[in-house]
Amino acid sequence: MQLVEQHCIRKHDPRYSVIDEAAFKSKNLYNAALYEMRQAFIHQGIYLSYEEMDKRMQPHEAYKALPAKVAQHVLRQLADAWKAFREAKASYEEDPSKFTGRPKLPKYKHKSEGPNILSYTMQAVSRGKRSLQRGIIKP
Repeated sequence: MQLVEQHCIRKHDPRYSVIDEAAFKSKNLYNAALYEMRQAFIHQGIYLSYEEMDKRMQPHEAYKALPAKVAQHVLRQLADAWKAFREAKASYEEDPSKFTGRPKLPKYKHKSEGPNILSYTMQAVSRGKRSLQRGIIKP
């Protein structure tokens, strides 16, 4: 069993602006990595793996703007989207009648509207273990 906590931060909470900014940085990383993956697929016909994307994105400013574990989770999220696309494409090629149209490439997140998901693992918040024991998480 795995313990998971979900924290809902309302707009009037003083931590909201920090979390909103991190979610915006997460979206920037998602879009930058998606651009790399789309270009590799369109121009070279190859799928980039999570490991390859992690190597390529580490020097990127969007990757550096987030804690490493959070940035890696964003790249895993994108790798999962591409995996679903590949599986849908293979299924479409076997039997197109199951679909209403050809599967499309994963899309970019909107530039200014809506944040991307932030996932903080225990390693990403481990620097304040005493705070965690008291139930306090500081982003």
